[in-house]
Amino acid sequence: MDETRDTDRLNRTQLSELQLSKLNKLLMEVRKRPFYKQQLKGLELPLKSPEDLTAIPLLTKSDLVHDSKCVPGRIFDLPKHCYSRLHQTSGTKGFPMAVLDTPEDWQWWLRCWEHVLDAAGVCESDIAMMAFSFGPFIGFWTANDALVRRGAMVIPGGGMSSENRIGMILDHECTIVCCTPTYALHLVEVADKIRVSLRDSRVTRVIVAGEPGGSVPTIRHRIEQAWGASVVDHTGASEIGAWGFGSEDGRGIHVIETEFIAELLRFDEENPQGVEVDEGEEAELVLTSLGRFGGPAIRYRTGDVVRGYRHHQQSSPFLWLEGGVLGRADDMLVIRGVNVFPSSIEAIVRELDATTEFRMIASRLEEMDQLEIEIEAEESLARRLGVLFRDRLALRVPVTCVPSGSLPRFEAKSRRMVDRRSSAR
Repeated sequence: MDETRDTDRLNRTQLSELQLSKLNKLLMEVRKRPFYKQQLKGLELPLKSPEDLTAIPLLTKSDLVHDSKCVPGRIFDLPKHCYSRLHQTSGTKGFPMAVLDTPEDWQWWLRCWEHVLDAAGVCESDIAMMAFSFGPFIGFWTANDALVRRGAMVIPGGGMSSENRIGMILDHECTIVCCTPTYALHLVEVADKIRVSLRDSRVTRVIVAGEPGGSVPTIRHRIEQAWGASVVDHTGASEIGAWGFGSEDGRGIHVIETEFIAELLRFDEENPQGVEVDEGEEAELVLTSLGRFGGPAIRYRTGDVVRGYRHHQQSSPFLWLEGGVLGRADDMLVIRGVNVFPSSIEAIVRELDATTEFRMIASRLEEMDQLEIEIEAEESLARRLGVLFRDRLALRVPVTCVPSGSLPRFEAKSRRMVDRRSSAR
């Protein structure tokens, strides 16, 4: 265990003092750097309270991305030789954005990951299969290094088929699998086809990240039942860092408040700069990373919709997000007056079938958003889904059956939402 996590048991006052100290150190460091010189203009430092952070303009992904080429986001403005890691994330203007980390930043990422490993009870005797591609997407790269640092054996699963990964999980008696929730369910589907029972493997924990699912009860239950293992959720983003870990009861995510300052804001026409919401209200999560000096994200609008509690009965004192990430603010559809998130649709589908592939198609008819579902299933399941959508969402959602194997599969983040609304204009 890392001694830096002795701070996990601070009360709210002590935690606020620690955050303020780290925040001022960060602001003093970046105030003369190219990007933040303008952002912090007129700000009196040091700040007297973490609440003074609201004087700094909000940061969005579009603020970071350049107009062309795969170049680093604007916050990564140290001389190039200072950085030792490069990863890539999708841009909002059609170009990938490079994300850079200094050696010190990378060690900070690993410290954040220690919270996830603690939640999973990882020790030196564990053997972990990293079931992701090891491409430029940051994915589980930091998880890989954090597991190595803890002393676990790590098996890289990039560049191989799902069948081969299952074979390695069995042959090397893996106790941990790291992947997305979608891919955990896909491995179940593949294992069934080759007549392998994942419940008979040595896997006791599946660490998931990259998309909602690990804190969605139906999806979580399906993974745990199929694998005979517990699911440990994790949340993070290339631009901000590894910011959350699953609560003990599996019902949500804790924000690592020793390394991040979290704001829960509602944005609308009357509050374009956001207004703080009450406990338990849906809000967009805004984060400030306190330890990534090479690419400081200050008041970053994550786009994640959450429901947060600072006063709760969880074992960790950190801010608790019930249900984890509920959806993406930019993915939300308004169907006949009802707010619908893709994660809600998936949770309902997974109640009936753990592995069946499906996709959501958003379209627009006479300026109204429409939603339909395509699924590789029999008509009887499609009809049952239609009833569930009507009962749970108070909506009639058309469900169409398509041939088995006709829909795309995903190893990393799933892309089950097909948005055709712009072409309808």
